Amino acid sequence: MKHTYHIHGMTCNGCRGHVEETLSKIEGVSQVTVNLEKAEASIEMENHIPIQKFQEALKKDGGTYSIHMPGDHHAHEMADKKPKARGEGTGTFYCPMHCEGDKTYDRPGDCPVCGMDLVEEQKLTTSSATQFTCPMHPEIISDEPGSCPICGMDLVPMEADLSAEEKSYKKLLKKFWISSAFSLPIFIIAMGEMWHNNPLYDILELKYWNWVQFALSIPVVFYATWMFFERAYRSIKTWNLNMFTLIGIGAGVAWLFSVFGMLVPDFFPEQFKTEAGTVHVYFEAATVILTLVLMGQMLEARAHSKTNSAVKELLKLAPNKAIKVVDGQEQEVSIDKIQIGDILRVKPGDKIPVDGAIAEGHTSIDESMITGEPIPVNKVVGDKVSSGTINGNQSFLMKAEKVGSDTLLAQIIQMVNNASRSRAPIQKLADTVSGYFVPIVVIIAVITFGVWAVWGPEPAYVYALVNAIAVLIIACPCALGLATPMSVMVGVGKGAQNGVLIKNAEALEKMDKVDVLIVDKTGTITEGKPTVEKVGAFGDSHSEKEVLQYIVSLNSLSEHPLAEATVKYGKEQKTEFLKADSFNAITGKGVEGKVNGKNTALGNAKMMEKANAKLSTEMVNEVQTYQKQGKTVSYLSIKGETVGYVVISDKIKATSVKAIKELQDRGIAVIMLTGDNHDTAQAVASELNLADFKAGMLPENKLHEVEKLQKQGKVVAMAGDGINDAPALAKSDVGIAMGTGTDVAIESAAITLVQGDLHGIVKARNLSGAVMKNIKQNLFFALIYNTLGIPIAAGVLFPFFGILLSPMIAALAMSFSSVSVIANALRLRTKSIS
Repeated sequence: MKHTYHIHGMTCNGCRGHVEETLSKIEGVSQVTVNLEKAEASIEMENHIPIQKFQEALKKDGGTYSIHMPGDHHAHEMADKKPKARGEGTGTFYCPMHCEGDKTYDRPGDCPVCGMDLVEEQKLTTSSATQFTCPMHPEIISDEPGSCPICGMDLVPMEADLSAEEKSYKKLLKKFWISSAFSLPIFIIAMGEMWHNNPLYDILELKYWNWVQFALSIPVVFYATWMFFERAYRSIKTWNLNMFTLIGIGAGVAWLFSVFGMLVPDFFPEQFKTEAGTVHVYFEAATVILTLVLMGQMLEARAHSKTNSAVKELLKLAPNKAIKVVDGQEQEVSIDKIQIGDILRVKPGDKIPVDGAIAEGHTSIDESMITGEPIPVNKVVGDKVSSGTINGNQSFLMKAEKVGSDTLLAQIIQMVNNASRSRAPIQKLADTVSGYFVPIVVIIAVITFGVWAVWGPEPAYVYALVNAIAVLIIACPCALGLATPMSVMVGVGKGAQNGVLIKNAEALEKMDKVDVLIVDKTGTITEGKPTVEKVGAFGDSHSEKEVLQYIVSLNSLSEHPLAEATVKYGKEQKTEFLKADSFNAITGKGVEGKVNGKNTALGNAKMMEKANAKLSTEMVNEVQTYQKQGKTVSYLSIKGETVGYVVISDKIKATSVKAIKELQDRGIAVIMLTGDNHDTAQAVASELNLADFKAGMLPENKLHEVEKLQKQGKVVAMAGDGINDAPALAKSDVGIAMGTGTDVAIESAAITLVQGDLHGIVKARNLSGAVMKNIKQNLFFALIYNTLGIPIAAGVLFPFFGILLSPMIAALAMSFSSVSVIANALRLRTKSIS
């Protein structure tokens, strides 16, 4: 019989294989097939097995995964509510190698799959204001500076809690110094065997010095580096073999061999013994190896703190305090006390506290920290301002519109964190290699021992043991595992600093392969700030004033940028608004409704056709005069009669021409798709030197165009800013949304350009190329390192050059391999993508 169950908790192929293996071992199970995408397990069994038996097996295996019947929503909810890790914590922690996909933990520790230290995700906290305390009475804590109420001393700022990375680094540093302090004398004692007439042996015999080495090694093995053995044991128990498996086996064998040889020397043949009759011990190899690995972990922790420096810099932008205006009085409040609708005073040089709009005054604002553009932007009443940007030399009042996690700065930080944890497709190569890496290395180590034991020079077994340990120690699967995520993390942060927000690593990789870019016109190529240029009337049935009155009345119910432009114009002209209802927006055509009880429609020719309103040749010719100048014209019909039109102009962005040319020079075909009419589209295309464009495109037409290009084998990027662009953005290989556009477009896209500027696409392309090049360099370094290092450690150079690799040198090389990968990824921080 065969049953299908739902599996919860799987995030990668490693998880899939592990669940499959665990369930296969249950008595009575004949075959198990686990589908990662569907999160299902098909289990064939001789006789019915209660689901509780499967649940117990997975629970004993660590409780990471759960199994339940399909449709058991309660079980699914309970699994979702299960704690992410071992206890409570203040931040979110994840594996830097993304062994379990985007799985996160609630407290620091090490990854259950690869053993690496978990990394802390940087988060924006709204209650991060500095607090003050008394140096004599630490129980006194105040939000404001002042004097201690007990002793009168001035209060001093409290030190901020260290991040998890800093705590981990300090902990590792302390252990490293302890380990070094005990390993150094062991190393000196061991090297003394090479000295002629060693004075140490005048003090004690060699066998007693071995006991001294043993005593000194205990703090190193059982305190400073014991975590490596814990990780090694866990990796073998769960069969998630990793770097610590190799270190644990290599260093553990060396130390245990030494202890055993010291206690029962007669068990070993003469080959293993010194001239003094003692067995060769390797306490110095074990302790120095472990100390060097510890140093590597320490340096890695230090380097990790720099990979997300971009997010840390963004976090520094968030101010702690704001000036709130209540009944004309100013009062300083904490950021977390601000509510939507509050009026805030922003003084010269201050950071904007939250997102909002200028309510009174004007200024220039430095937005470079979010957009990457160094030129300050002039702002007037009604203009939007963003949290973290810096005010110029004018004071102004603003109205809070978005606070806390809803601000642009908070969303940028969250998007960067999410993208940093995502997996790029190229990482599959590293995952595949890593899956076989450790078992192959162990096999090579066994073969190395056998070859040296049979064909090696005397003492053959000593050479065999040392070289086998060197093979285990020099192999570094972590360098391979870190190659992709480190580059992605630094690259995503670099993009955020330049106004290019990457939703996931897959988009970052695909952007480098894009050969066709589809762009929308309004709000993407143009500024998206339309203005009414003219209102015209056809015939004598309605005056221009009446035409404007009907247009603004109908558009008062719409949120479209073109509608807002007409409403704003109507207010400027002091137009009286009529009663409007039954409003309906028809995407790609226009709007319709009832104004003063009359059926009214406003839009393009397709809208007039829907409203059964005829367009005469004279009407079309009059309108085409404006359309050929690149302007948008909407017809107005009342009760099925076309009575007038409105001409709206929208300037082409200053950077659009240059950006499109740069993309074309790189071999990317740029196609403009717009819902506007052919004449308007042609005028814009001519100004941009675009040979390929299509007009009158509805949302489904844009979607079909993307699909058609993809069927031709093209990698398509789509850039847009409106709701009508959302289907095409979602379907394209890389969707690019203008940050100035709608939330729907931004949600549908994989890349968001904060400034809403086509030059951002050039930046995204440059960033993608730089990151992919860096990833390939890292993968090359890691693969070449292991490909060359393992054979050298095995002793392939010995027959030709007499060169052998000491396990200690192997440990040093292994420790720096991961650090070198991170260091190479950090070079992206200095790369220019403009």
